[in-house]
Amino acid sequence: MASFQTLPGFREFYPEDLARRNHVFRLWRQTATAFGFAEYDAPVLEPLDLYKAKSGDEIEAQLFSFTDKGGREVALRPEMTPTVCRLVGAKANALKRPIKWFSIAEFYRYERMQKGRGRCFNQFNADIFGEAGPEAEIELIALLVQCLTTFGLTEQDFYVRLSDRNLWFYYLEALGLDEPRIRGVLGAVDRYEKYGDEAFKGYTEQFGPLDAGIKAKVLAFLQIKSLAALEATLAALGGDKLTGRLADWRKLLGGLEAMGLARFIEVDLGVVRGLAYYTGFVFEAFDRKGELRALAGGGRYDDLVQKLGGPALPAVGFAIGDMTFSLLLEQRGLMPTFVSAPDVYCVIGGEAERRAAFADIQTLRAMGYRVDYPMKDVPFGKQFKAAAESGAKLALIYGADEIANSVVKIRDLATRSEREVPAAQLAETVRDFFSAS
Repeated sequence: MASFQTLPGFREFYPEDLARRNHVFRLWRQTATAFGFAEYDAPVLEPLDLYKAKSGDEIEAQLFSFTDKGGREVALRPEMTPTVCRLVGAKANALKRPIKWFSIAEFYRYERMQKGRGRCFNQFNADIFGEAGPEAEIELIALLVQCLTTFGLTEQDFYVRLSDRNLWFYYLEALGLDEPRIRGVLGAVDRYEKYGDEAFKGYTEQFGPLDAGIKAKVLAFLQIKSLAALEATLAALGGDKLTGRLADWRKLLGGLEAMGLARFIEVDLGVVRGLAYYTGFVFEAFDRKGELRALAGGGRYDDLVQKLGGPALPAVGFAIGDMTFSLLLEQRGLMPTFVSAPDVYCVIGGEAERRAAFADIQTLRAMGYRVDYPMKDVPFGKQFKAAAESGAKLALIYGADEIANSVVKIRDLATRSEREVPAAQLAETVRDFFSAS
């Protein structure tokens, strides 16, 4: 007989694994709700055109895409940003600004599998639409930090690298480059950390060698790690664009400092984000030890809603992937162990006793307690052993004597003390027990 296995890069979640995943999702939801974000969801299958020329060449090459039975070109979603732009754009005039939305959803990319990366993964996505100033970045980066610290992570565990595509554009423009060459340089900057000087190969093939003086300035700009150094470098260039952009930097960093988050933030102009739609500030969260790939990433994409058929609407957002994040929690010993245990275990005699127990079981479950019982008749001794091993706090005992006297015997499985209560008072007694404990 054939043995069926999960497809490469896809995951299955046994109950203990799902409990850990649900723990992560639950805290993400609580955090986003505390920040005033509303949750949404969307189809997992989208028109292929939604991603073509919108997400960038890298993601387009990784799509799970096919022609459906209706002859439509479709793809499993590789990311949420184009979808949420479509949703917001369709109802933009009816939505109160700023629009603050989040989702926790599954995504698919056909790419090489490695530690922290599969072909099927979940992401927490948060976006703000309708706010053009750095106030939106302040709110989102604060949310990103809180989504990580709520699990017990500190500035010793992660940091957020902050950069700015607009600033790069204005700087390279001041150095004399036109837009196609600026984009070529940014492509090299995006790859420089990983490939070093080889990152400029694509630029050279397209435009010829980058002027040595400009390249030296680009590499020096990459080394800037503070606002003070940034201001000093740009002072000589002047110009309204650079001056205005530095004011945005001061507002963003000042807001995060006022929130007490400055210790998490590092200026790092090596981050430019590879996706085609980013237009302004960009940021990524990284493991301090450098053992894992990026934990989260995002930035501003002011043009995308309009490109997808909606109105002109400023936007900024980020995503946290569950695979790398869960690895970090496990490495730091912050992923709890979940025990699946009932609150109450019922020890039942024969068939008559079972019928009496069933009414109580149903009542207690309706009250929200987790109640378990043996589905088949087994000796009392085995049932008491099962009750002790289940992790339940209480055992309810239904024997012939208890049924005859209209009582239920309650055993506290921690202290092993027992008492009888009238059957009519069982629900109240159980509630009182759990309220007290």
